[in-house]
Amino acid sequence: MMSIRPPHHRRAPRRFPAALAGATAGVLAVGLAVTPARAESSPAAPLGTVARTVGDARFVPGTCPRTADPVPAIDGARCGTLTVPENRSRHRGRKITLGVAIVSAATSRPARDPIVWFAGGPGDDAVAEAQLAIDGGLNRDRDVIFMSQRGTYSADPVLTCPNIDEFNARAVGLVYGARSTGRLHVQATRVCRERSASRADISAYDSPESATDYADLRVALGIKQWNVFGISYGTDLALQYMRDHPRGIRSVGIDGVLPPSLAGGAVTWSAARQGFDSLFKTCAEQPACNRRYPRLSDTFERLVRQLEARPITTTVTVPGQPAPVKVVLDGGVLVNWLTSATHVAPGVPRSIDELAHGNPQRIAEQWAGGKLSPQAIGRIAHGLAYGVFCREWTPFESEADVIRGGRRAFPTFPRSVLANAPQLPFLHADCRAWDVPPASPSARNVTRSNIPTLVMSAGFDAQTAPSNGPYVARTLSRSTVVTVPYVAHVAFAESPCAQSITTSFFNRPTAPNTRCLAGLQPPTFEIAP
Repeated sequence: MMSIRPPHHRRAPRRFPAALAGATAGVLAVGLAVTPARAESSPAAPLGTVARTVGDARFVPGTCPRTADPVPAIDGARCGTLTVPENRSRHRGRKITLGVAIVSAATSRPARDPIVWFAGGPGDDAVAEAQLAIDGGLNRDRDVIFMSQRGTYSADPVLTCPNIDEFNARAVGLVYGARSTGRLHVQATRVCRERSASRADISAYDSPESATDYADLRVALGIKQWNVFGISYGTDLALQYMRDHPRGIRSVGIDGVLPPSLAGGAVTWSAARQGFDSLFKTCAEQPACNRRYPRLSDTFERLVRQLEARPITTTVTVPGQPAPVKVVLDGGVLVNWLTSATHVAPGVPRSIDELAHGNPQRIAEQWAGGKLSPQAIGRIAHGLAYGVFCREWTPFESEADVIRGGRRAFPTFPRSVLANAPQLPFLHADCRAWDVPPASPSARNVTRSNIPTLVMSAGFDAQTAPSNGPYVARTLSRSTVVTVPYVAHVAFAESPCAQSITTSFFNRPTAPNTRCLAGLQPPTFEIAP
């Protein structure tokens, strides 16, 4: 999900930090009328302060979940744990615990229906994303609930596999798409699998199980109705949740849309094309940018071909590293860099132009800086990510499908680039090593629902295609489709307008206020001397 941070060893789209600066038949999900929800617990017992067991799930109030980095947003939160079966198909099997934090509404008279946050990744911890949600004002009128998805940092067991992140850091000095790099990539995956399988049933870490965890959380907290907000991979999970567990959902917001029926490499290539084109077009529409950086798209694609044929090596200084860091730039690196660098759009034309004139430093510094950041190590639950990728994605999309999708999007790219979709290098080889059975094909069913849904995309999103929004909305009969221009993956993360639309949606799910879109202006691009 994102969020998007820099792409790691196996990253579906997620939030990137300011530092780097055809559908299958679906089941019918019938939503509830849009009315204020009433908590089943007594008004004298605030949400999250009562222990409750419902079926196999039990919520117990307690200390707040651990986080890898400080999250001031959960200071004073009401916290606890949800205990659920690890594998619901196995009676009397192992139990797992998931951390829960509930941040109070900013108003003294909050609405009775809270919002539950679905994190990106797959593999991000929702509790770690609480600051993003609260900084965006999501708790203006409602309590917001954060629960760690199974396997993530504040859950037990934890399937983070720091060895993969450490490999990513070393890999900045390797040729991205080389077979030798691929062998090392898969070797790191095997180590992660061995460690994860020693502490968990890795076949039970996927979206269907996570969706059921959230269904259990709602009833264990005694909530009659709640609202859902998912970002990046969290939109895939939200769509599965509302399809398979529609009971008790008042409304759903999804931002950075990844449809379960399309998830995989081909749609990621489409996203890259759409995000790149939007950024390049915006530059071309500004006289100063167009004069200084003409035919930017052609320049970029030429560089991808040239670097893939003749990679260049440089060294850069990375904060916190004791010595200069070797960086290899090839065609695959350039594609992956831009997939995330749309988050720092004003500097992109200049960076591409400098590379075209023999200066790779800006791009190399951004690429290495993201991979070697302390925040890139040990935060992502690769054990969950592989469960999603290898059970829900690769069984339903061949390596040839990925290449065909890439060729449709970028006909001039060499096959060696097209073989690895952005942020998903060596995916099929990794999944052969991960070796888990495929999910039921129903996991990829289209969601058909009358639950009011906000479907939000970002114009510069190069990780989840803006076209995915209208695609999912076709079968969501009460949806509002919004594209926020000039921002990258997960509009809520960086656009006050997107934040305003989101909070207004949860107040009026069938008529959100989108007037701010009319006043949005494009970025001013850096113009080099």
